[in-house]
Amino acid sequence: MRERYMGVMRVLIQVLFLLTVINGKTTSASASVSISSSNSQEEEGLKGHFIFGDSHVDSGNNNYLVSTSKANLPPNGIDFKASGGWPTGRFTNGRTFTDIIGEELGQPNYAPPFLAPSTIGEKILNGVNYASGAGGILNHTGSLFVNRLGMDIQIDYFNTTRKQLDELLGKARAKEYMTKKTMLSIVIGSNDILNNYLLPGISTAQMILQPPDQFLQQLISHFRAQLMRLYSLDARKFVVTNIGPLGCIPYQRTLNQMSESECVSLPNDLAMQYNALLKNLLEELNYDLPQAKFLYANLYDVLMELIKNHQQYGFDTASVACCGIGGKYAGFIPCGPTSPMCWDHSKYIFWDPYHPTEATNLIISQNFLDGQLHHISPSNIRQLINNFS
Repeated sequence: MRERYMGVMRVLIQVLFLLTVINGKTTSASASVSISSSNSQEEEGLKGHFIFGDSHVDSGNNNYLVSTSKANLPPNGIDFKASGGWPTGRFTNGRTFTDIIGEELGQPNYAPPFLAPSTIGEKILNGVNYASGAGGILNHTGSLFVNRLGMDIQIDYFNTTRKQLDELLGKARAKEYMTKKTMLSIVIGSNDILNNYLLPGISTAQMILQPPDQFLQQLISHFRAQLMRLYSLDARKFVVTNIGPLGCIPYQRTLNQMSESECVSLPNDLAMQYNALLKNLLEELNYDLPQAKFLYANLYDVLMELIKNHQQYGFDTASVACCGIGGKYAGFIPCGPTSPMCWDHSKYIFWDPYHPTEATNLIISQNFLDGQLHHISPSNIRQLINNFS
């Protein structure tokens, strides 16, 4: 009887979500608060939060693409209070860590997805989310999932927003708004390793043609050009997240048949090598561009600490996905209406085979907002906002 009831409820939730999309409404932010004017934006000192990246922070852009990388079906979003538990396209049960960071910085709304029809006018003063599931630094990354927004395209869209800001505020005020009142969060690179360089069936041949060091240098070189392009569009405050321990996600543990205490070494090694290059790049940019500030957000160490000591943080497991199908870690098929789901979502580090739960995202955001230098450097986000202008 209970299974039948849950099945009916999932169908009802799906129908309601589809109705909201048809009506052109966005569910990625609370409808009860809005920005009344650009003047009130300045008076209240609210900052725009512009978000770039992949499925870790996608707030619904892939809902508007023909893509196999989507999270627009229940039970995704089941704990997302702003939508009443309806799926919004976030690849988690609740908020992403950039959602939480925006809240903590006093944002009245979550940054809406760029592709949502309602992301127009003064709404963009609160910020915009360009992130896309399966997106990467390289344009061909994620092609397995058909359509997605790579980082270059996301910056193209930000350029469109930048022109809209000029129209809304005038060029001088728009430049001041960008340089003093906004922050960029960038969470990118995981797909370039998992769904490009290490893609099953392709990785062996690719490694022969392009050794890991050469591939990672290509990634960093391309990413440097992307950051410089954002700087040329008047972005000045950057929070750049490194790549997490990819070898520890349920998908990799399942694919490689690891024990609960083991992670897959190659993805983790590549992530750590990339992260070292990224940290050097951001240190270089901080030296070369003193009018900007680039923060290095150490997602790898934050997540690894949780995984190694999950019980100390109140989690029951660090290896099994709360929602997914396949093997003892539920690590092959992403979360959907037919997926088994854990009872207490807050006791799991991973929501699905790839992504953290809201409970994990809360800890990540706390470390980035107020953490010490080993978690985010050369300052934390709150220090960036309060002390750098």
